[in-house]
Amino acid sequence: MSKVLAWFSNLFPVWVVLGGIAALIHPGCFMWFTGRWIVGGLAVIMLGMGITLRFEDFRHVLRMPRAVAVGLVAQFTIMPLLGWGIARLLKLDTPYAVGLILVACCPGGTASNVVSYLARANVALSVLMTMCSTFAAVLLTPLLTKALAGTYVPVDAWKLFLDTTEVVLAPVLAGLLLHQFAPRMVKWVQPVSPPIAVITIALICASVIGQQADRILHSGGRILGAVFLLHAGGFALGYGMARLLRHDTQVCRTIAIEVGMQNSGLGVVLARTSFPNLPAAPIPCAISATFHSVIGSVLAGIWRLRPPPTTPADPALHSQAEGAHSI
Repeated sequence: MSKVLAWFSNLFPVWVVLGGIAALIHPGCFMWFTGRWIVGGLAVIMLGMGITLRFEDFRHVLRMPRAVAVGLVAQFTIMPLLGWGIARLLKLDTPYAVGLILVACCPGGTASNVVSYLARANVALSVLMTMCSTFAAVLLTPLLTKALAGTYVPVDAWKLFLDTTEVVLAPVLAGLLLHQFAPRMVKWVQPVSPPIAVITIALICASVIGQQADRILHSGGRILGAVFLLHAGGFALGYGMARLLRHDTQVCRTIAIEVGMQNSGLGVVLARTSFPNLPAAPIPCAISATFHSVIGSVLAGIWRLRPPPTTPADPALHSQAEGAHSI
């Protein structure tokens, strides 16, 4: 059974793409998954991430401070500036520009962990970077969004902060506490958590695409190109920055994956709750989930055929790598 669940979770990009196509063809099939369903669904995903963490994991950051710091800086400089620059370059309409910038300011997505595994990158480092960027996002996502998207529309940074706290910090901390004080329950839940996350993300993206199907079909070329450039640029510049700082191949791949893959589900929720007057703002976030998953999976396939030079593993991080969330 566990192998079937793992197989299902590893096909995450396929389910997201199929869901998006189905939403364009039959939008009404996904209209029910909206409002609090989306917010609650993301909270469940973040709770699932939280139950993979332990208090000891925070100490592990100190064992790889340089790599984690490089990844964190790259995450919150390369992607936000790319999002803003691409929106300006392609002269996107305000809702699309705001949505693109918002998803660019989000933390790394937990799908990066499984892509790092498939790409023979450093899974433990991937988990650490996802954890650190998720907590950092509580402050940085609202601030960066206000600074960059604020050139298009007024941004209520305080509301964005409260929304981020509600859907990120609270469920992740709850999961962390459950791991600490209810380990038996967590052990039972962990195997089903990744496929639940896969289904939820696919439904979130399909719901947004279905609700805005006419707009996407009408101006899809430009917004699809913008989202593709955002993620392709994130993968390339993340790898380049790590290589420039002379990290080994395995770390370069990990940082590239972490920078290129965003928490698109969070972007969708924040776009809906923080920009209710821009109903099209969640569209780039929903499309983002498809593009970063497909690009990441293609890169993983290529890199898997070209194993990096063997580097000593940090045994202290092995247990965290074993508990990596697969979505």
